[in-house]
Amino acid sequence: MNRTVSRLAGAMALIGLLLSACSPAATATQAPAATQAPAATEAPAATQAPPAALTPVRLQLQWVAQSQFAGYYAALGQGYYEAEGLDVTILEGAPEITPQQVCANGGAEFCLAWVPKALQSREQGADLVNISQVFQRSGTLSVSFTSKGISGVADLRGKRVGVWDFGNEHEVFAALRAAGIDPENPDDVTIKIQPFDMTLLLTDEIDAAEAMTYNEYAQVLEQVNPATGELYQPGDLSVIDYNEVGTAMLQDAVWTTESWLGQPGSEDVAVRFLRASYRGWMFCRDNFDACVQHVLDAGPTLGESHMRWQLNEVNKLIWPSPNGIGQLDQALYDQTVRVALEGAVFAAEPDEGAARTDLSAQALDGLEGDTIGANFTPITVELNPGGE
Repeated sequence: MNRTVSRLAGAMALIGLLLSACSPAATATQAPAATQAPAATEAPAATQAPPAALTPVRLQLQWVAQSQFAGYYAALGQGYYEAEGLDVTILEGAPEITPQQVCANGGAEFCLAWVPKALQSREQGADLVNISQVFQRSGTLSVSFTSKGISGVADLRGKRVGVWDFGNEHEVFAALRAAGIDPENPDDVTIKIQPFDMTLLLTDEIDAAEAMTYNEYAQVLEQVNPATGELYQPGDLSVIDYNEVGTAMLQDAVWTTESWLGQPGSEDVAVRFLRASYRGWMFCRDNFDACVQHVLDAGPTLGESHMRWQLNEVNKLIWPSPNGIGQLDQALYDQTVRVALEGAVFAAEPDEGAARTDLSAQALDGLEGDTIGANFTPITVELNPGGE
């Protein structure tokens, strides 16, 4: 099998504290010592023998190798793609890469993207279609130090609020509007565009920062609190979880194009790709340490403790999957569309062809093992300075 992981030029030169966007758990705690993952369970058996010739397909990530994409690296490393007759190349992302556009331009058969961003591209003419909603909930937070007195969205009035742009800000803006705060009115709130790290929060240039549960939130906890000489603790921080606020939007989904799906045999390839990917995510749920090792083998720019934290939080975004991994939650999809329309991300409701659930359902039909994860229990991860 040709296990290739393509690295795009310049990706390894990126700052270690960068992210691309996407647990409901803003309550994740930092323990004095790491707790071992639950006992590893045997991965589900392959559902079919691989054919003699493998079909090459490409997956475009949103960012560089990290545990946000652990299930795909595990599916590659465990041979699940090969067992489905696929030779998968994982393409890493970079700041200048828009994954859904790579798919639309024929540069990859599959790509990962946040739902509102890809729906925006579809309205602009790209024939993108969501074939699998892997992340079942949003990982977006606003994080502040407790000294700022911010315990809810209403407390952001008059504050300096950091957000990412390029479509990452909509959950925050929708929450502000719902609280009667106009994000475009500087008399209501000062909006500052922040980099994909927590520098502005740590240097007191903003009062609250946008963060993902699995990345930037941990970046604060990996820094030394000058008042104590020890790492910051969760008790030093206040968080606003947009799942609880009601403006959360669906994030990492698998997208492809209608034109590619229309080619003979492509739907079958898509089903096999999803089935193997789901096996990868199930492996990461049940075999935590081994899954992290697959990510480390891919050469992430961040350290091992950060990758462990990230996988633990990403698992929370996927599990439980009440209707089975990858199945679209219609209520959350409708909420995503509503928030996007209110924020003028796109002008009209997406047509029915923007999301398909049949391919994911077929992948589940041929998959053995626990596809729901109702009994999933996260572990406790100890973060080291700088995430090492």
